[in-house]
Amino acid sequence: MSQAVAVPARRRGKSRAALPGFGLTLGFTIFYLSLFVLIPLVGIFAKSAGLGWDGFWAVIGSPRVRAALELSFGAAFAGAGINAVFGPLVAWVFVRYEFPGKRLLDAIIDLPFALPTAVAGIALTALYAGNGWIGSFLEPLGVKVAYTPLGIVVACAFIGLPFVVRTLQPVLEDAEKELEEAAASLGANRWQTITRVILPSVLPALLTGFALAFARAVGEYGSVIFIAGNLPMVSEIAPLLIIIKLEEFDYAGATAVAAAMLTLSFAVLLAVNVLQAWARRRQGGRP
Repeated sequence: MSQAVAVPARRRGKSRAALPGFGLTLGFTIFYLSLFVLIPLVGIFAKSAGLGWDGFWAVIGSPRVRAALELSFGAAFAGAGINAVFGPLVAWVFVRYEFPGKRLLDAIIDLPFALPTAVAGIALTALYAGNGWIGSFLEPLGVKVAYTPLGIVVACAFIGLPFVVRTLQPVLEDAEKELEEAAASLGANRWQTITRVILPSVLPALLTGFALAFARAVGEYGSVIFIAGNLPMVSEIAPLLIIIKLEEFDYAGATAVAAAMLTLSFAVLLAVNVLQAWARRRQGGRP
């Protein structure tokens, strides 16, 4: 009897799963990433390597390229930082309150996802130009937005807002309101409740939204190119400089700038991931 029972048990243990196993899925993952991500990236670095170290640093160290990289990364960081401040407020309103037109406003948040980037750039330029609806009020005050680095920051903030809001909304929906009530019952004011209860619980998601907004903005072209002004050393972004070098048939120089952007973007995203891991460990270590 024991053998009769043991044999089916062994057979059941050897039965194959309905879904593909680890080997097949890992192989497909590596193939997919290699085809669409790794091989193009390797091609960029291989092409730029043809310049040699001296030629590479000569391209990257030129004043025009350095100014374009500083502007692209600085504006992307500033735009993502603005969204990191105001994005949580928008997500909080959508999660915690009911008001007329809520669904319409919630759908408008996704417009930067669906709107063609060129259309977004033209719309922002029309709004913030000197004769635009908003620019006509700002320029008499000495604030010029269109065709300046400030306009690039505005465009980066526009395209990055949905990433922060959509990342935070599920986390705020799952947040336990009892913790906020307990903090209030223990005498905490609103600011203490926000900084010591709510913010630590949403910090990893906020960093994720910041990273996504930054990554989208640093390589943005269509929505930035119209409002930037494109003046060398002033309002010229790195993606535009890559296009210019390609039109000049300077493929090695274009890939050198692209390789620099990839390296800097990876460094920033790696730093954000380290902060996310630290925030999760700190959150998990709280009593």
